[in-house]
Order: sequence, then C-alpha cells, then structure tokens
Amino acid sequence: MVKKKTCVLLINLGTPDSPKTRDVRTYLTEFLNDPRVIDINAIGRTALVNGIIVPFRAPKSAKIYKELWDLWDGESPLLTFGKSLKELVQAKFDPSENVTVEFAMRYKNPSLNEVLKRVQKATYDRIIILPLFPHYASSSAGSAIEKAMNIIRKWWVIPELKIIQNFYDHPGYIDAFVTNANEHDLTDFDHVLFSYHGLPERQVDKVHPEFACNSCNCHETYKPDQRSCYRNACYETTRLIAVGLGLKEDNYTVAFQSRLGKTPWLQPYSDKVVEDLAKAGMKKLLAFSAAFVSDCLETSIEIGDEYQEIFEKHGGEKIQLVKSLNDSSKWVDTVHDLILSQL
Repeated sequence: MVKKKTCVLLINLGTPDSPKTRDVRTYLTEFLNDPRVIDINAIGRTALVNGIIVPFRAPKSAKIYKELWDLWDGESPLLTFGKSLKELVQAKFDPSENVTVEFAMRYKNPSLNEVLKRVQKATYDRIIILPLFPHYASSSAGSAIEKAMNIIRKWWVIPELKIIQNFYDHPGYIDAFVTNANEHDLTDFDHVLFSYHGLPERQVDKVHPEFACNSCNCHETYKPDQRSCYRNACYETTRLIAVGLGLKEDNYTVAFQSRLGKTPWLQPYSDKVVEDLAKAGMKKLLAFSAAFVSDCLETSIEIGDEYQEIFEKHGGEKIQLVKSLNDSSKWVDTVHDLILSQL
C-alpha cells in the first residue's frame, strides 16, 4: 500500500533578519500587532505598538539582538537550530515513509507564507502542524496554528490536517531536559529556578472562563482536564523534570519572565525571585527555561546576562543556565516520536 504523502510543518516564533534596528523594528511590528499577542482592541493595539512600543523599543532591542548574534556565531540560534532540527528529523525518516519535514517562523523568515506556497505545490495528502512550543498559549502555538490554517483554508484542495497542540509532558521532552541538566553536578547549586515565559493573567483566564487563574491551585495539584492551561502545564513540566532529577519541592522555585506593560502577569516574576534568592543567601543557582526548545534572547541574554547581573547585585555569585534542547539527539528523537504518533 502506498503511504500518504505527508508534510510535517515545524513552526517556531520568529527572529529578526538581522540585529540591525530596521530589521528589529520590522520584526517587532509584525509580532506585537498580532491580536493574539496583545489582545486589546485593534485601535488601542495599533496606537500602543506603532506609536509607543516599537519606536522606543526597537533601538534598545537591536543592541540586545546584536549581543545574542555575537554569542551564537553571528546568527540567530532560533534559526540555526530550527534549520538543523528540520534536517536531523528528516534524516530519521526512510524515503519509503513518504514524509517531508519543513520549518517556518510565525513572524519573519522563513515565513509561513513562502513555506506553505511550496507545500501547496507539492500536493501533499496530509499536513502535520507541530508548533515548537511545549505549553499551549494563544499568543504562541495558537497564533502559529491560526496563521497556518488561514493560509491553507484558501487552497482549492485542502489536505488532511493534524495538529500537535502541546507536548509539555511528553517523556522524551522531559528526559531531554533532564539529560542536559545532568551535565552539571546538582550538588554544586543552592537552588534550582524554573523560569517560564510569562503571560498576562487575562490570557490564561480566557482558557477557563469559569474560574480565574489566581484562584486555581494548579501550582500545587496538576489538572489533567486543563491541558491547554499554560500555567497548569508549566507546573506539570516542572514536577516531571524534578522527579527525573530527584529534586524535592523545597529545592526549586517556579517563576515567569519577560513581562510587558503594567497589567498583571503570571507570578511570581523571575527577576524578583532571583533577587529574593540572592538576598536569602543563595550563591549558585541552576536555571531552566523549559518553555523554549531552542536557546534564544530569553535564555542566553535575559537569564544568562540580565538575571546574572541582578543575582550578583544582591549577593549571589552564579546563575548556570541549563542549555535548551536545540538540536540534541534526544530532542530530535522526541520530535520524530511526536510525528510518528500522528501517522
């Protein structure tokens, strides 16, 4: 029997084409005008993003992206590891399996528009959409899925579609982070920080409108019926990694980074936790940023540089970042397994 001609579409968030201010400005304009990212009325979002945030933030962000590029041999690690992951996962499939792996960014390049033009011309029987975000959020996985679907829905022939919405508790994903952590001697550290990308509380509340996020005890008890709740998923990932490393609850703290604006975001805030841990006498921290499968601005710069400065300022010595999954063999195997589950 001839196997279905299948395209696997790996999607990550995006990156500027270069760290030059004009390219960063273009990237931020596309990213922050997404109504799933800043979920306020269109007029208010346009005025806020185009009139205030981008003009003031682009030059500052360009300097930070330049630091990131310099750390990673002159290219965005998100792009470097995305392309490498695509090739390595492709190599896991025998030609007889009739599977082609593609990689695209939600914002900027390689763009979903261009990649899906190529996919449409190839007339696949089936497309598997895999956003590379372990924990579902409307502003990340939701936006990537929506963009892909908005393009595909205009095709005359719409193939069979399958979507992998999240994988925060997949054993391979957990084991890959445990393996990376075990490159360090855990006894050298006073505490472990699990820092996830933050979200406005209102965005999480929309997932379960029958109750508010700050009234839920998912930080204490996992809610299996709330797999799309970002906060619930982050805490479960933490528990599973902690079990893999033999950590007790008092050995680690969960926090959320990268907040924007003055509205309430998921708490506790990572920068405040880092400060408090230093003031409490902690000298060495091991830090995970398990919301990211590839090292990026939020891992290498925000934790690696900015939080390191905060930690030292208040008496700490070293924050050791556990590297992300990038293109490690266990992560490649995990992506392959996620795809096989849909074939």
